[in-house]
Amino acid sequence: MDARDSNGTILADGDSVTLIKDLKVKGTSVTLKRGARVKAIRLTADPQEVECSVDKVKGLVLRTEFLKKA
Repeated sequence: MDARDSNGTILADGDSVTLIKDLKVKGTSVTLKRGARVKAIRLTADPQEVECSVDKVKGLVLRTEFLKKA
């Protein structure tokens, strides 16, 4: 099964994505703002989740329903 973003576009390792919604990160006081670009995503065993790193949080797992391929 392929990982797909909110628009149905297939995602691959190393793609850049944009957030389509403000997301609060559990366990921190960080909020990722809508429109923020996340570079170099890594696919996981679950096609609905990708792993990435942003400037303040490393090893973050995001749901693909909140992402749009950049």
